[in-house]
Amino acid sequence: MEGEQGDAGNVYGSGDKETLFLPKVQERLLTKLLDLGKPVIAVISAGSAISLNGLDKHPNLQAILHTWYPGSFGGKALAEILFGKVSPSGKLPVTFYHDTTNLPDFSDYSMKKRTYRYLEEEALYPFGFGLTYGNVTLDDLTVTKKQLDSIDVTVTVTNHSDTVIEEVIQVYAKTDSKFEVPETKLIGFKRLALKAAATERLTLNIPMKNLTVVNDDGERLLDGTKATIYVNVASPSARSEVLTGCKTLTDTIDINEYN
Repeated sequence: MEGEQGDAGNVYGSGDKETLFLPKVQERLLTKLLDLGKPVIAVISAGSAISLNGLDKHPNLQAILHTWYPGSFGGKALAEILFGKVSPSGKLPVTFYHDTTNLPDFSDYSMKKRTYRYLEEEALYPFGFGLTYGNVTLDDLTVTKKQLDSIDVTVTVTNHSDTVIEEVIQVYAKTDSKFEVPETKLIGFKRLALKAAATERLTLNIPMKNLTVVNDDGERLLDGTKATIYVNVASPSARSEVLTGCKTLTDTIDINEYN
């Protein structure tokens, strides 16, 4: 149940959800379906992150497809994915938490413990995560200085499957600046179409301004002595590697070369 303050369907929550879980009646329905012993694909239509309250670990739950609010062509798009006509390629634009236990109250707008850049625990589904019908590996990462204001991040992408897919290669960074966010930050991404069993060498040109930080005076600057570059198909974490089966590649650059 989500909406605006005063929404007749959720007046007591002032428009906010009480938990990240499905409404209890839907949770009971999903549990009964899973207990039938049949393979189940859960299609979740919601405008925010939803946790299945542990049901995601049920052996009969074969997949979860989060459709957000898909619009008038949502049914057609969903059918094409479910019946294998199109490989899914969407990525999460937010972090999915297990629950609200460790999320601080919104007493101020500090992002501590919130979003992928400040999260202190393992995510349920990390920012940037999303599966395809393929199995991608990344190899041979090189990071080179293109000019004073950018770097080239090059990686070999291989589709180890017999189906055409689209994958989103994502580049993250973390500098050693004292003003850096606690975790990595997204600095670039590129969607790549791959034929069955295809391999492609992909280069992303990343402006150095994407590696900047904000100091205590609110000024944006390139700070620190080095930056670690991470490349994967989701935000870099042990959880992402378990979910995707894709190992994160890393390299380091000297920031002093760009100042």
